[in-house]
Amino acid sequence: MFTGIIETLGRIHEIQKEQNNLHITVDSVFTNELKVDQSVSHNGICLTVVAIKESFYTVTAIEETILKTNIADWKVGDIVNLERGMKLGDRLDGHIVQGHVDQTGTCIKIEEANGSWNYTFEYDQTLNNITIEKGSITVNGVSLTVVNSKTNEFSVSIIPYTFENTNFKNFKVGTIINLEFDVVGKYISRLYSINK
Repeated sequence: MFTGIIETLGRIHEIQKEQNNLHITVDSVFTNELKVDQSVSHNGICLTVVAIKESFYTVTAIEETILKTNIADWKVGDIVNLERGMKLGDRLDGHIVQGHVDQTGTCIKIEEANGSWNYTFEYDQTLNNITIEKGSITVNGVSLTVVNSKTNEFSVSIIPYTFENTNFKNFKVGTIINLEFDVVGKYISRLYSINK
């Protein structure tokens, strides 16, 4: 479990394909605090640490993860949002995030708004995920509040701290992002699709 509050940024150091899996090596400032078998969220994707060497650690993504996320688009040198699993008893400053990406979305608009930024994202509504106005959403692992919720798109507002300390600053129109919808929204969406 995660909170969606990004701890730090990491840089993709190496990507190796082995059969249907991807082994991704990341350079991070908290590598020396990690241990093998620990879960770390990478752009919202929960991946297990399988190896550690110096300031680098390696995680493995299986085919299911590759198909449901933007991980296949990652390249050496890319910057990813990182968060270690939450500890029982810590404050929950964001919202409950599982690290199980529901689907990808696309950035369709970026507006600077006098010191903050508004980002609009579009997603495939046929997968029965919904956003709720003022509800929570996780975009590339970042816990955010939904504004302007529509059938297949929504917006979020980003403060300068979030802009500087996440990979939102690298987004462009057309950027593919990972989405994890709020647990409450998922529940409502499932009820709605069952009662149709």
